[in-house]
Amino acid sequence: MVSEENPSPRNTLVRGAWVLTMGPAGALRDAAVHLRDGEIVAVDSYDELSAALPDVPVVGDGTGMVLPGLVNTHTHLSEAFLAGLGSELPLFTWGQEIVTPAGRYLTREMAREGSVLKAAELIRSGVTCINDMFVHGNPDSFASLGVVDGLALTGMRALVSFGAEDTVGGLCDTKGLAVSRILDEQEALFEAAKSSDLLGFSYGIGTILGQSDELLAAGTALCHDRDWGIHTHLAEVSEELSEARRRWGHRTIDHAESLGILSSKLLAAHVIWVTESDIDLLAEHSVSIAHNPVANMILGSGVCPVTKLRNTGLAVGIGTDGAASNDSQNMLEAVKAASLLQKVHHTDPAILSAQETLKMATIEGARALGLHDDIGSLEVGKRADVILAGGTVELAVIHDPYQQFVYCTSPRSISDVWIDGHQVLKASELAAIDEDRQIERCRPLAESLTRDSGLAQRGWSCLIMT
Repeated sequence: MVSEENPSPRNTLVRGAWVLTMGPAGALRDAAVHLRDGEIVAVDSYDELSAALPDVPVVGDGTGMVLPGLVNTHTHLSEAFLAGLGSELPLFTWGQEIVTPAGRYLTREMAREGSVLKAAELIRSGVTCINDMFVHGNPDSFASLGVVDGLALTGMRALVSFGAEDTVGGLCDTKGLAVSRILDEQEALFEAAKSSDLLGFSYGIGTILGQSDELLAAGTALCHDRDWGIHTHLAEVSEELSEARRRWGHRTIDHAESLGILSSKLLAAHVIWVTESDIDLLAEHSVSIAHNPVANMILGSGVCPVTKLRNTGLAVGIGTDGAASNDSQNMLEAVKAASLLQKVHHTDPAILSAQETLKMATIEGARALGLHDDIGSLEVGKRADVILAGGTVELAVIHDPYQQFVYCTSPRSISDVWIDGHQVLKASELAAIDEDRQIERCRPLAESLTRDSGLAQRGWSCLIMT
């Protein structure tokens, strides 16, 4: 956490021309949010709050927008050093050629430093909470624990998971870690996450196809016994359906139901290749969905039926996906793309409004992660995860604050970010992360990973000379 090393006022008014509460109060003009000791204690007009609290410092000049922090419902910090590789490959080939080879050489140190590096990018794009799945196959390291080490240095709120695979299928091209080894790391990650009030744990299933029947059964039983939520990919590409039929005689969603995965607290990423009956089944089990529009477009995976899913009442959040499948951790890109992709796919500009899209990135994303009682909207009693946007040409004139934020905002417009009341971005400067030093730390680690995994030798990367 960011308390002792990076002190910040714990009693603050955050002012905007607009406060988009994403809660019952809606959008408030010339308003402010009062943060005290990590909690939202008031949301009201600026005149009312400033008169009642004359000694409380004010951040914001009244021209920008105040919002709840964005919730990134699906990413892979394991891909921190892999951006810009294989963008012309379909998912399975991309996984086998890039992610799996690199995953064998990921270490806890790489996970720690890569998590800090990507947290800087996430915070700058307004993210205050992430749902991470660290995917690796290194038998010599509990590498996923490095995510906990790194995020603890940044002040980021997060759910963490280890996305294990142990068999040929899915993204794997060779047999992976032993079942007992995978379960041991899951337990270790669960224990490590308890070290911070800002971190939670989900049991990771990299892909259902990428796990052996033994691991799927053991992991599901463990989740039911420990009441753990599950984070996985589901119905992402058409090849997944045909491979599942060949292996089990039915689709992955049907197999997930037969194993009891759907009856766990499940967050399913992607959910593209689904039928009406699949959607009904997901709704019956209240499965949460993470929509990843940029990654889906880069990999040519397809278009998630967002409107149909949301019409059933399911919680549908937005995710960046990993830095390799998206090539960015800029959440603002994902938010804008979520709306635009639905518009062009349905040839209907009204299919998903800016306000509904922003709900997906805030309160609906929080609901997808089971955190909506604490974050996702600016309401009294919730945790102080707040962002301030403004002061740049993109937001010089605000006609409609929802449209302005979704379609116009860039990371340079995010000036201030608070997580649990700690100011992690102040006047566009990161408070907990030395960006230049972190880049220098990560360059040699990226070179080592590129060399050891053979990415350079096979022509995927020109980072180092072969």
